[in-house]
Formats: sequence, C-alpha cells, structure tokens
Amino acid sequence: MFAMGDEATILHADLDSFYASVEQRDDPALRGRPVIVGGGVVLAASYEAKAYGVFTPMGGAQARRLCPGAVVVRPRMSAYSEASKAVFAIFEDTTPLVEGLSIDEAFLDVGGLRRVSGTPTEIAERLRQRVRDEVGLPITVGVARTKFLAKVASGVAKPDGLLVVPPDDELRFLHALPVERLWGVGPKTAAKLHDRGITTVGEVARLEEPTVVSLVGLASGRQLHALAHNRDPRRVQVGRRRGSIGSQHAMGWRSKSDADIDASAVAIVDRVTRRMRAAGRVGRTVVLRMRFNDSSRATRSHTLPQATAQTDTILRAVRSLLRSAGPLIDAQGLTLVGVSVANLDNEDAVQLALPFDNHTEALDSALDDIHERFGSKAVTRATLLGRNTGMQVPLLPD
Repeated sequence: MFAMGDEATILHADLDSFYASVEQRDDPALRGRPVIVGGGVVLAASYEAKAYGVFTPMGGAQARRLCPGAVVVRPRMSAYSEASKAVFAIFEDTTPLVEGLSIDEAFLDVGGLRRVSGTPTEIAERLRQRVRDEVGLPITVGVARTKFLAKVASGVAKPDGLLVVPPDDELRFLHALPVERLWGVGPKTAAKLHDRGITTVGEVARLEEPTVVSLVGLASGRQLHALAHNRDPRRVQVGRRRGSIGSQHAMGWRSKSDADIDASAVAIVDRVTRRMRAAGRVGRTVVLRMRFNDSSRATRSHTLPQATAQTDTILRAVRSLLRSAGPLIDAQGLTLVGVSVANLDNEDAVQLALPFDNHTEALDSALDDIHERFGSKAVTRATLLGRNTGMQVPLLPD
C-alpha cells in the first residue's frame, strides 16, 4: 500500500529557537525570560519572546515595543557554530544517513537500524535526550515515511517535542492542517487559496491537479497537489553539495545612503566569494535579494558568460543589479540585502577571463590566506572601515 515502505523511518530534527536557546543555556539568568538575539534586527527570539509576537527578521525597535521586558543580547556566532558541531556529531553517531539542511536542522534516515538501535521512535527519543544531556539544548523531532511529512510533524510538535506520524494515519493528520503547512505556501499563495475558501490541506487534496495549477501556477500547483497527498519520493541525501552559496545583511529601518548600501554589498560579496574559494566552487548566476520597508521582497539576477569565484567580477555584477533596482530602493527603502551565487561547479571549471585576471586571482588568494591565518577582520577594504556590514553567520560546510 505504501510505496516507500510500511514504517516511518525518516526523522526531521530541528533545534528550538537555536541562537536564543544557546544564550539561555550559557546564561542561567536568561532561562524562562523573553530573549531577543540581535539589536537592529531580530536574528532569533526565545519562545517566551515569540509569545509577544516577536519573530525573525523583525526590526529591533518593533520587537522591543511588543515585548518591553525582553533581554536583548548580542549574537555570538562562534558559540552557535560550536553548538551546531556538537549536535551534528550526535546526528552522525545515530545514523550514517544524515542530510544537513542548516546549522540547526537535519533529516536522518534510521531505516534498517531496528536490530541495533531499536524502533524509529526509540531512536528519536534517545537522540532528543542526548542533545539535551550532552549539548544542553532542546530539540524537536518529527518522524514519518517522507521528508515532507517528517518536517511538518516537527513543526507541529514544537517546541521541544516529538511527533511520530504512523503510515496508516498520515492523511488524517495532514489533511486537518492549515494550508500554510504545505511547502511553498507563503503569504501570497495562502491568500490566493483563502480567496477561494481553501484553508486546509485536505481541501487542497480534494481538488483536481489542474484546478490547483490554475490557482497558483504550474510548478507550485503540481507540487502542492502532490504534497497534499503526501507524495514525496525524495530520499535522505548524504554529502549533497549546496546548489548556491550566499549571505545577507539585515540593515534595519534607518535611512540608508547609496554608500551604505554599497558597503553592505561589498562586505557580502567578500564573504560569499571567500566561502566559494574555500569550498573549491565557482558559479555563473549572481542573485541579488532585497527586502523593503513594507516587508515586500524583490529579486534580480545576472548570469555570467563563464563561472568564477573572483570577488571583483561578482561585485561588478551585484553593483549593476543594485543600479537597476535603484528606483525601487528609492521608493520603498531597503531593509535587507542578500547576494548568492548559483549554477555552481567545481573550481576546475573554466573561469571568466577578464583584464588583470591573474592579478585579481593573486589578490584574492593572498587575502584568503590572511583571513585564514588571522581572522576575517585582519584586513578589510577601506570603504568598509567604520561601517556595520553585518556578521558572518555560521553555516554547514559545503
């Protein structure tokens, strides 16, 4: 009856309010209190702060108005990175089949471990206890036959919970949930569905696929229709390399000059290209992401003739995209800028040949060496001196 086996063996493990939980772990005075990580923009909020309506990436001033009793702490990225490494060590000690999604969540496939480790439920319970005992952090785990449903289950079980969805109860569980639980249903798609009186996953499932496609478009419609029936054939992938490398800077709601925006772009591109070179990757498509004062978003992209990891080449593309978006930025104000490079290939791919190419490569290599030996702040561009250009967020290794 079930195409992927009769047992729920996929775990989605997700640390709860990760940054805030690390702060509460390390400072007992913060436990049980509303905690906000980050000042200008909320990077993370404890569940005590979320109860007041605080969320990521809300502006710091708005968050403090909603929760005046919150404790605001500066982010400590090195602490979060170390905590993530400790948790992933537990994941990998649990099963060799681990697919990291971010520094605080992963899929684990525990099929075939019954004889040595027990049932998937027992494995999940033991994993949660180990993370609590050995790392000191709460973690929620969803268990199901598919990756999609395991992730949905962990979302329903939060915070600090465990939810197993038996195969014979999948559709009853799934169809009672709001449509927002389906991957790909954001505010705009949800509004389209609500306008047609569709509020639950079950109501999506009762529609024919062409009807869903007519409501939300071809790709989204097919995906939503399949997920509403829990059709998700994807397996847990070990060692899957990322499809893009990016970074972003939440700039807050203050007024920004062109120089401020350019400085943020320069710092982001520096971080992105440094990570690309460290991972031995080059890429062709440069993507600029923007968020505005009204929380709306826009994306611009440019595909280079050949793949590269050169800082100056990618920075030129980003500056060109920012110029094309200038009227939109002037009209709506910019609160977040992000840059990613997609269409990645290995570094032995042919790179974009430009004037002074050898000189640029040598400079990038020299700066990478300095940053590796002495830290990312050892050398910086003159244009960045004295400017807040965001921080290096810990990421999974490529």
